[in-house]
Amino acid sequence: MIRRVLERPCTLAMLIGFQFAFMMYFSFGGLRSLASIFGRSPEPSFDYSHTHDVYTNLTRIQATLHPGTLEGGLLPWCPEKSPYLVGPITVTFSQVPIFQRIQEKNRLVVRGGIYRPPNCESRHRTAVIIPHRNRETHLRHLLYYLHPFLQRQQLHYGIYIIHQAGNATFNRAKLLNVGVKEAMRDEDWDCLFLHDVDLIPENDHNLYVCDPWNPKHASVAMNKFSYSLPYPQYFGGVSALTPEQYMKMNGFPNEYWGWGGEDDDIATRVRLAGMKIARPPVSVGHYKMVKHKGDRGNEENPHRFDLLIRTQRMWTQDGMNSLTYTLLSKDLQPLYTNITVDIGGGPQVTEAIADARSHSSTVSASKQRDHQRVHQREAHCGCPVIPQLLHRSGQRQEGNPRHLKRSKKT
Repeated sequence: MIRRVLERPCTLAMLIGFQFAFMMYFSFGGLRSLASIFGRSPEPSFDYSHTHDVYTNLTRIQATLHPGTLEGGLLPWCPEKSPYLVGPITVTFSQVPIFQRIQEKNRLVVRGGIYRPPNCESRHRTAVIIPHRNRETHLRHLLYYLHPFLQRQQLHYGIYIIHQAGNATFNRAKLLNVGVKEAMRDEDWDCLFLHDVDLIPENDHNLYVCDPWNPKHASVAMNKFSYSLPYPQYFGGVSALTPEQYMKMNGFPNEYWGWGGEDDDIATRVRLAGMKIARPPVSVGHYKMVKHKGDRGNEENPHRFDLLIRTQRMWTQDGMNSLTYTLLSKDLQPLYTNITVDIGGGPQVTEAIADARSHSSTVSASKQRDHQRVHQREAHCGCPVIPQLLHRSGQRQEGNPRHLKRSKKT
């Protein structure tokens, strides 16, 4: 039957026609179109040996005022792609800029670190939230680069510095929860960018807008890791979530005092909440880290492995719905909103941690060997790594991601 059909002249002509159309399609960009259909666009190419000054095009923005701005009328929508983007930017730390100089170069930023494009209505409203303590040098570097970076993207944005008061152990994740809650009281932001103070973006095509479907990990290529992702589930540095995504995963954990563990807990929460991690292309998500020594009060968290074990059982109870803090002050500085908070007295071995320890004590001796390997990996790459804890039966310990692969040594 099939043979008789294929022997018909019209059938053969149709097959030849389809083959010809198929070849023409792929000859004129078909691969690119097909890739976009399946969600994978070609990796953009950038030459990082030829960079631009971070304040390039800023005078064009400041000099171009739409008539509606002066008359109090409605502004047109900003274009979907900003015409002011330049690509890779020059980032150096040879001189620490003073606040007055940063303010003078960013004269359209109003008190509180708020900016709106002067000549169009922005399509995006982004709050940049930065946990902070004893990092003023890093903060000045970040503000110097971040303000013009965001203005060229034609964003309506605000920068929030969340300062942990006192000398208790630093708690990055809890400070970010505080920042989200306080920022949302100010304005109906549609994107929350959670940003380490020592990371500077190096390409303004790395748009500070959220992915509408999944949490986004923006800092995929840091110079600290030779501009590559240290391991597949890494979620540290700079990330972005819509308020709805943030609440869906109950925000970030509150119990990680000190360095390490909270990023992996957050990555696990993304999965448990039924979402995936979105990322920009590696060629776009470049960041340069301000070199620094370890912080006093932010020592390695000795409880992080025990806390990671309990993530699957506790993520719905530890987060935004259990957040407690005392707001000490909220100051509108010329370049940012400074929020100073008391988030408690530091790490304590709570019943939850004790329960996790009791639970983990049943794990076989292979766990100790895994811990040793994780410590060695952390010492080598300088980043926290989720331990692959296994039961005697070979099952993964609850709370650990299913698809973790250890990173190659860099």
